[in-house]
Amino acid sequence: MAKDKKTISTAKRDSGTFYEKFENWFLKNDKKVFYVLVAVCLFLSLISFNARISEAHDDALYLEGGSRFVNEFPTYFYTQNAPLYPLFLALLIKLVGFKLIFFKLFSVIFNVLGFVLTYKALRNRIPAVIFVPAMAFRAINHLIIYYASMTFNEAFYFFLQGVFFYYGALLIDKIKADGVQFKPQIKTWLMLGLSMLLISTCKSAAIVVIPAVILYFILEKNWKGASYATISYLIFKISYEVIVKLIWHGQNQFKGQSAILLQKDPYNRELGNEELSGFIQRFFDNCNLYIGKRFYQLLGWRDENFVTQKTNMEEYGLVTFITIAIIIIGFWLILKQKNKVMVLFSLFIGAQTILSFLILQARWDQQRIILVCMPILLILMLYAFYHFTKKPGIGQTIYSAICILIIGSLVISSFKRGFKNIPIVQKNLKGDKYYGYTPDWQNFLRCSEWCADSLAKEDLVVSRKAPMSFVYGKGKKFFPVYSVIKRDTATDQSNPDSALAYFQKNKVTHVMLGSLRLDPNNASAGFINTVHNIFAPIAQKYPQKLKLVHVEGIAEETSVYKISY
Repeated sequence: MAKDKKTISTAKRDSGTFYEKFENWFLKNDKKVFYVLVAVCLFLSLISFNARISEAHDDALYLEGGSRFVNEFPTYFYTQNAPLYPLFLALLIKLVGFKLIFFKLFSVIFNVLGFVLTYKALRNRIPAVIFVPAMAFRAINHLIIYYASMTFNEAFYFFLQGVFFYYGALLIDKIKADGVQFKPQIKTWLMLGLSMLLISTCKSAAIVVIPAVILYFILEKNWKGASYATISYLIFKISYEVIVKLIWHGQNQFKGQSAILLQKDPYNRELGNEELSGFIQRFFDNCNLYIGKRFYQLLGWRDENFVTQKTNMEEYGLVTFITIAIIIIGFWLILKQKNKVMVLFSLFIGAQTILSFLILQARWDQQRIILVCMPILLILMLYAFYHFTKKPGIGQTIYSAICILIIGSLVISSFKRGFKNIPIVQKNLKGDKYYGYTPDWQNFLRCSEWCADSLAKEDLVVSRKAPMSFVYGKGKKFFPVYSVIKRDTATDQSNPDSALAYFQKNKVTHVMLGSLRLDPNNASAGFINTVHNIFAPIAQKYPQKLKLVHVEGIAEETSVYKISY
């Protein structure tokens, strides 16, 4: 992309306004801004480096999936969610073995590369007073930095999203200059198609990239472009499906997810599948959670530890409505001003956000669902503010204050967390791998390691967090239990005979009963009792069938019982 190429807003700007001065300053200091943000992003990623596995479980799930790809090839295919990241981890495991810190360093690299590609894709596409705050947000946001050293797929996805953004912007430039030409542009078309396949196999909600790209070309009335985009995607998609069919016998990334997503409660299939009205309610609930709450937590303006109750939903309703309205206004403005690159990016991010809100149960309420969409959503929001404050006056001062508040809040939060983390990561890297966990988790993970060291290889142990037990249990396979099985509607616990038959059928030999806190910050708030609700009826009816063999910890302990059938 030529340095002097500019496709920013065509609206006239009064010479001498703050916006004009900032634009001129950025043109002179573009490279300095870029290198400073890259350096800050890398520095924060290193001082915030987390050498442990998250209590949120999914990062361990990806690691277990990658290991199973290698050790159970070709009978195993990852279907819990999109398979690309576990496949990438499998490649690393095959090359260097199971090295957690090595995998995490790749996440740091992916996060920084994702920032670089996004910066290059958006540079000179939007006014500097929007671009610089948005890129600063992307570089220093504490949650993005958190995922930069974890084995969740967010850092990997940010990189792939950056590849899509970069080649999407490059292709739009080439089409603007020369029209649609397949042969001269074949490399760019193929890279666009490859990036579309990669992001859609990294996050299932990103499958909307294909209709979003086609819709973009339809809005442009560029039928040839829509055809070439479809063909370039299908070249890689068909090749991918053929490989999956030949090696893994036609497994599908949506197979494992669809059944859970269709349920009213992901942890209780007895409640049945969701109806149309339920999906509509999910959408509105998720709008309130992710736009009204999580969006502003990510901006540093809401308390991250606040737990939303059903009674709090109305509190977010007005904030959600106003925020969405501003984002839509921003999109309308870029559409009206024919900012083609931002139209493409906005269509994709908007479609991904809407699909996520429709299909995900509101009880999951995880910040990372909206995190990967935040940079573009923030740009749209700022675009609306920018448009209405272009004239000299107090509006530009207010806009500047908002941006300073956002970036200032994030700088304080990110650096504070980073420096607080340094003693923890030092102890972890020196060998104390449990330092930094609360006592309940320390006992649970130490007990997982005990199972690996003290039980026979063929012994199969029930674990509420099986992937985490797998990582800290040195690769030992554990039997996952995420919900109460064989539930008795009268007691809301398991039927003891049915549960025993189920475990015997699956060759389970032991069970770990942990005391994992419901509230990580409050030990007295109770513990996750899923496994207890399965085995308590068994212990009551058949006390002789459960024999205590190990206890880890004194308070908030984890116990291991051997099951006799």
